[in-house]
Amino acid sequence: MSTPPTPYAAPQQPPATPGRQAAPASYYTSPIPMRRAHLGDAIASEWTKIRSVRSTMWTLGVMILLMVGIGLASAAVVASTAGEQPRPDEVISFGFFGVLLGTICVITLGVLTVASEYGTGMIRTTMTACSSRSRVLAAKAIVFFALVFVLTTVLAALVAALQVGIVGVGSPSGTLWFKATVGVGLFLGMIGLIGLAMGTLVRHSAGAITIMIGVVLLPLVLAMFMFSDSLKDLQQALFEYSVPSQLSVLYDNSVAGGSGPSGLDPLWIMGVVTAVTLGGAFLSLNSRDV
Repeated sequence: MSTPPTPYAAPQQPPATPGRQAAPASYYTSPIPMRRAHLGDAIASEWTKIRSVRSTMWTLGVMILLMVGIGLASAAVVASTAGEQPRPDEVISFGFFGVLLGTICVITLGVLTVASEYGTGMIRTTMTACSSRSRVLAAKAIVFFALVFVLTTVLAALVAALQVGIVGVGSPSGTLWFKATVGVGLFLGMIGLIGLAMGTLVRHSAGAITIMIGVVLLPLVLAMFMFSDSLKDLQQALFEYSVPSQLSVLYDNSVAGGSGPSGLDPLWIMGVVTAVTLGGAFLSLNSRDV
């Protein structure tokens, strides 16, 4: 005959004896050290996200193919053409068209870095894990800019070196080398940050990408159809300050259009535009609901 189970009784604290205090109740202590989260933790989280999603691999993979493929194909065509050999400074400019098309990939990735989380609802989890919205956006911007800058600079330097070797001319000047490698990396990184800020402001991937493509191409297209003499000054300004024209300055030591940006001016202009756009994104993120 089985005995009925004994009901569970919680352990009782022993009664306190006169002149002696009762033993304090024991609490669970986590073996994991506790500390306040900081920007480095947010950067580590964003790095894990950006390197583990397929959109990063696809967009950057297409950018690599465009920069390397178009750059080397242009150099091969010039090398196989009979006639006067180009100057060393001209050879490095063959990579311009690949970088220009690669800009679309960088813009797309910048927008998706933020807007894709709004589309999937993941942004709520991100903001719950890190209550500081400014820290989240700063971490996204740092990780994205570092990734694009390093990759673009390395690719631009590799393509330029291969172009010089294929054409078989002397090495370009040091200033042009710097502008066509580090300068191009900075330029694409900043225009990608503008796309990231636009994704934060619009919160819709397709809409933000469309706006950014319009920003890149629309001024140049409008200038091409301004035939009136009264619009000559506006036409010239659109030609000189459009994104393709400013990018071309980094591949040429001369002044674009005779009076437009020259030297490192495109980097300063893009830096100001990036700062203003990111500032608006920070204000928008902190003032609106997720």
